[in-house]
Amino acid sequence: MCDYSLERIASRSAVTGDRLVTTEFLGTITRGFAGNGDPNTAVCLKPGTELVFDTPPKYHQEWAPWPKTAAGTVARFRQINLNAPRAHHDALEFSDGTIVTLARLFPRQRATVLQLPFSSESKASSSAESDQPQLSAVE
Repeated sequence: MCDYSLERIASRSAVTGDRLVTTEFLGTITRGFAGNGDPNTAVCLKPGTELVFDTPPKYHQEWAPWPKTAAGTVARFRQINLNAPRAHHDALEFSDGTIVTLARLFPRQRATVLQLPFSSESKASSSAESDQPQLSAVE
């Protein structure tokens, strides 16, 4: 998903193996992920998507002026505060339980999409593939 503040920005869905960079999008009040080499397109994550950062990411604390560094490099994307329509919903949960909104991440931090969440669409496509006859090479 992409936060409401990115509604007017070009976007695409993340895929496994995507190289992402935290970005401040021009003309918005938020940060999010862009593809490596495509800073003007937001990359939207589905809840449950797992990421690994190149280094533990830095972020702004809610009530303190100095930066904080996440406890690890692996995080799971989730949405929070869904009952507040004009709040930032896109967030990462780290292995120690810390939840950080994407809007609080410092820009220019790199991450890789490890895996996407299981969905009924992926189940349908994998079962359709398994219904296909298996062909073997003939020498």
